[in-house]
Amino acid sequence: MSMIDPPRAAVPDAVGKCRSAGIKVIMVTGDHPITAKAIAKGVGIISEGNETVEDIAERLNIPLSQVNPRDAKACVVHGGDLKDMSAEYLDDLLRNHTEIVFARTSPQQKLIIVEGCQRTGAIVAVTGDGVNDSPALKKADIGVAMGIAGSDVSKQAADMILLDDNFASIVTGVEEGRLIFDNLKKSIAYTLTSNIPEISPFLLFIIASIPLPLGTVTILCIDLGTDMVPAISLAYETAESDIMKRQPRCPKTDKLVNDRLISMAYGQIGMIQAIAGFFTYFVILAENGFWPGTLLGIRLNWDDRANNEVEDSYGQQWTYEQRKVIEFTCHTSFFASIVVVQWADLVICKTRRNSVFQQGMKNRILIFGLFAETALAAFLSYCPGMDIALRMYPLKVSWWFCALPYSVLIFIYDEIRKLIIRRCPGGWVEQETYY
Repeated sequence: MSMIDPPRAAVPDAVGKCRSAGIKVIMVTGDHPITAKAIAKGVGIISEGNETVEDIAERLNIPLSQVNPRDAKACVVHGGDLKDMSAEYLDDLLRNHTEIVFARTSPQQKLIIVEGCQRTGAIVAVTGDGVNDSPALKKADIGVAMGIAGSDVSKQAADMILLDDNFASIVTGVEEGRLIFDNLKKSIAYTLTSNIPEISPFLLFIIASIPLPLGTVTILCIDLGTDMVPAISLAYETAESDIMKRQPRCPKTDKLVNDRLISMAYGQIGMIQAIAGFFTYFVILAENGFWPGTLLGIRLNWDDRANNEVEDSYGQQWTYEQRKVIEFTCHTSFFASIVVVQWADLVICKTRRNSVFQQGMKNRILIFGLFAETALAAFLSYCPGMDIALRMYPLKVSWWFCALPYSVLIFIYDEIRKLIIRRCPGGWVEQETYY
């Protein structure tokens, strides 16, 4: 009589996904080495074509002692051999073999294996269902106990309980975790970018003493109004096609908000957005007679209520009330310009590496967010009474288009950046701009 306890059908595919995602799957079992090796080959932990030391010796018809262990990509280690290994030898084995199976292991040896993996700098997740797995589950960075077949002791020692006892569910969890982390980064990147066009008007207002380009009320309309739905919509973005082909992130250096994200949001995209806002601001003032050169140092006279004789570039005199109307119109136009360039910012934030054309526009909430922020901006500009309530004035249709070239520039710039990252992985552009 013979019996077999076959692995689940989804396991080989799950192991393959782990390998492509840079996750090393190590089999640790109490079974006989021959049984363990056969199962490992069946589920893909030992890939087809990868040989152990024993396989090489058999193929070359030479003694095991004559085979260099480094020539074998796969390795099957008996618990009895592990008992006599030094920590340095175990670390070397874990580093130099991509596919490893430990057989006939005791609870203490499972713990030693986990500690060895951690010494090499790996983040270690351990699955187990028995009492003898509890020390390893407790020591691991992430202990995963089986919810159906697992013992109470293993469940108490674990950090997480797998309800369906399916290894493939762990891989699905890894993919979902990467997606959540990705989308949080995208949402933060989108939200931070508009800070530069919001702050820079005040800096220029102080440094160059020009009329204020953007008011505090309009900033609140951006942060609490037009940016809200688009930022939330990025949480519903689907995974990029390469999400399970990336190497695991380093928790020490790849934070949720890192220096590259700040550089992209503030130093690159944010600067283009600020230029778009100022361009619109200067266009409107120039159309009303104030060329950029005449604005420098004009702030004190501009804000003087008693001064009704401020002259523009053509010698026309402007009263205080007239100046304030054009100033608040500039506030509204700067606000509208930020909305227009945020269109492109939202679209480029859909992906971190892939082209937007590869990702597609399947996120309906994001599409709704684009229309919602535009509709809200138009409402605040054209709704009767807004000139009194929020000091926001109607804009000429042509003024909405002043920032459009900069919006297109942002999109083209980021698509080229992502193309270089895909064509030259690990290159300077990826190292300095991939967040």
